[in-house]
Amino acid sequence: MFKKIILSLGIITTTTLFGFEYKIEPQKITDNVWCFLGETAPPTKENGGYMSNSCYIKTDKSYVLLDTGSSYKFAKKTYEEMSKIAKLPVSDIIVTHVHDDHWLGNGYFKEKFNSKVYGPSLINSQHSHGSKTRMFNILPEDVMHGTEVVEVDVVVEEETVLNIGGKTIEIIPMGFTAHTEEDIVVFLKDEKVFFAGDIVMNGRITSTRDGNLLGLMKALNKIDTMDWEYLVPGHGHDTSKTAADQIKLYTKLLKQRVLTAIEDGVESDTISDVVTLEEFKDVNMYEIFNRRNVFDAFAELEFYDGE
Repeated sequence: MFKKIILSLGIITTTTLFGFEYKIEPQKITDNVWCFLGETAPPTKENGGYMSNSCYIKTDKSYVLLDTGSSYKFAKKTYEEMSKIAKLPVSDIIVTHVHDDHWLGNGYFKEKFNSKVYGPSLINSQHSHGSKTRMFNILPEDVMHGTEVVEVDVVVEEETVLNIGGKTIEIIPMGFTAHTEEDIVVFLKDEKVFFAGDIVMNGRITSTRDGNLLGLMKALNKIDTMDWEYLVPGHGHDTSKTAADQIKLYTKLLKQRVLTAIEDGVESDTISDVVTLEEFKDVNMYEIFNRRNVFDAFAELEFYDGE
């Protein structure tokens, strides 16, 4: 009996010590770009918050990261996997926007390499060391163990060019509200890879809760003017020339149908019942975000006098 109790305690201890483990692998985009493409689903204890995309740019000297994911443990696992390709330090991190599923892995790289973090000012103004963000309330302790808020070292307020290990990396702030108030995109021009952050999502419905529809459409038009061959979304697995097609269609129809409903006299309390965008009902996260997107679009477009 005593032996059985000790054995049971041993199993519990092992679970406590090791806890959740990510089973992930990088997807090769080009010869020098690999991405961990997360699930097109909400963060859960089962996926460990692996629902956004995190990318590595390999230079001659180091890796440069685009978003680091939702936890210290996730960041550590991505680096372990990338070390199998090339064991390089992580010199720089670029964060595309303030949502914490994209940057809570920063602490691992700051601890291991003292990586320099570039990103929006909102991370520093809304969060501080020791504070608990949204992910801490969603994900269990065994996933979030070791995760801490790390401030941005360089706030990106204007276009910035990094020349690292033979790679020229353009960091471009949108300069207007799109997915959030401060969205940052990145262009690896020589390899024609564009990192759009959450301005582009595919395989799931976007959320405009911290941004606005017209700004998002403006940002999508701006991305269209760039000479890219590969587009990495903030969420989604399509990185080809069609990567932005779904969100462009969604935002176009959302605007058109809300404006039509307004002209027909539909009020805010029924707009989400009238404008349903049924074409997207089978797309992941439709049930979570669509009604809110329609409601917010009504508020934005109610007195719209543009084209």
